[in-house]
Amino acid sequence: MGSGQHDGHLGAVYGAKAPEEVAAAYDAWAEGYDAEMARAGYRHPSVGLALLARHAPRGTGPVLDAGCGTGLLGDWLGILGLGPVEGLDISAGMLAVARAKGAYAALHQVALGRPLPFADGHFAAVISTGVFTTGHVGAEALPELLRITAPGGPLVLTVKTTLWDGGFHAALAAQPGLSIVEVTAPYVSMPGEVGTVPSLAVVARRG
Repeated sequence: MGSGQHDGHLGAVYGAKAPEEVAAAYDAWAEGYDAEMARAGYRHPSVGLALLARHAPRGTGPVLDAGCGTGLLGDWLGILGLGPVEGLDISAGMLAVARAKGAYAALHQVALGRPLPFADGHFAAVISTGVFTTGHVGAEALPELLRITAPGGPLVLTVKTTLWDGGFHAALAAQPGLSIVEVTAPYVSMPGEVGTVPSLAVVARRG
């Protein structure tokens, strides 16, 4: 298992102690993020997209990309026939990069774990990749994500195994009206980044 120790931009975002520090670290990373994560062999987007395609039929929408960052998922969600797609992220810098790609119907600067500016059941599906990890967001974000998901809609989340075993799984299972329908085997999200702790992906469905 990886040590969880990282340098550079990745170390800065994992080491952030407050949402404002997370936002500032991602703002500083935004322009080089896509290239750096490509070099690391970043797998979360591919895993999340595959699971969403399995559990949400073509034509499902609207879809929320929660923690969309630079918009790595946006084009692919459209190619899969899902949408319209809205994104949210804590970082204005990352959202600026996502906006330039033109794949999102709307983008919102808001932090997960706080009240979200959407009506109950607004989204037919929700996907969140690379968010539930060290120094980012924990189970406190689950009630709001569940609230804004339509009945019968899937939530696809990637979760670092240390977070999953540290209470996230129990918190997810305890959400009223939510059932866990699939959990992947653990995988390394960044094979090219030494020290990466494994993650898993989970699909839950609102009843």
